[in-house]
Amino acid sequence: MQLTLINFFKKTVPGHIFRGKRRLVRQVTPKDIRQKIKEYEQQEYNMNLLMRPYLTKEQSSGHAKELGKTAAKIKFYYDNPIKPAFRPHVKIEDRLSHLRVSEAWD
Repeated sequence: MQLTLINFFKKTVPGHIFRGKRRLVRQVTPKDIRQKIKEYEQQEYNMNLLMRPYLTKEQSSGHAKELGKTAAKIKFYYDNPIKPAFRPHVKIEDRLSHLRVSEAWD
């Protein structure tokens, strides 16, 4: 009977193996260092692009006015007002009107 596999799986670190007091610490490899340097360079490149504006203040001051989207939206909502989603009022007389055959008392 081979108990080596059972004992191997039984003697693990309790909980998450990469956290805590008795954690497993991975060795840093040159591949990890290159990958981290590449990530930092990409982040630096992105931040450099984001720091400089694409348009000048003069160009960006009125570029959306020419499209006329806000005026079109205001006109659309003015012409088509939003109707409330209330259900119509229902009275008992309306519900029971099919029972009324005649007004005369017998």
